[in-house]
Amino acid sequence: MSAPAAIEFDRVSYVRGGSTILRDVSLRVEPGETVVLLGRSGAGKSTALRMVNGLIQPSSGRVLVNGVATGAQDAIRLKRCCGYVIQEIGLFPHFTVEQNVGLVPRLEGWPAARIAERTAELLEQVGLDPGEYGRRYPRDLSGGQRQRVAIARALAADPAILLFDEPFGALDPITRAEMQRQFLELRGSVHKTALFVTHDVREALRLASRIALVDSGRVAVVCRPEEFRRTDNAPAREILAAAGELP
Repeated sequence: MSAPAAIEFDRVSYVRGGSTILRDVSLRVEPGETVVLLGRSGAGKSTALRMVNGLIQPSSGRVLVNGVATGAQDAIRLKRCCGYVIQEIGLFPHFTVEQNVGLVPRLEGWPAARIAERTAELLEQVGLDPGEYGRRYPRDLSGGQRQRVAIARALAADPAILLFDEPFGALDPITRAEMQRQFLELRGSVHKTALFVTHDVREALRLASRIALVDSGRVAVVCRPEEFRRTDNAPAREILAAAGELP
């Protein structure tokens, strides 16, 4: 199993089309912890997330993975060390479930027998019987099942980092709660460094080791969930109040 990696934002800013999306962001994600980037739509959360696997480069400052700036790393290797799960799921419709999960291991040149073993193991971990679901196509699955496959695919090559961009946002409330429970179970077994984007404060309180509230491109507060409930930070209290989560 790959050792979890540290992620660090070192005075990161990002400007696009004359608009400042991120402003002087400094944040460290320790190996093995789950930091949730919480905030309103447009706050800059997803932009920060995409800097970790090199999809976006900062306008100023540095994003480091295990102490090395992302811009100084091989772009392909960086992306493959980061499992990436998005709300739109992104499964290849013409691939079976097995083929989707085994995609990165195939690109890495794993032997077929090892890929098959790893795929079956991961499908079982996310609650899908490989014998029943492995040869189905994404169109044959429910939204929750497709999201489980996406998580299995993100884990397939044993990446050091997991990136989640609103992964459960399109699911119905019951399925979303089930996926949150599955995430917590997986976190306990795979011990990865995870950065998780959401605008749902209840989800953040449930899933985070620490919450980083992003407000207008800045990190307004970083603390553990139990501390977040008690903070006197105005943007944090506003988002807690809107969800009925003030103590």
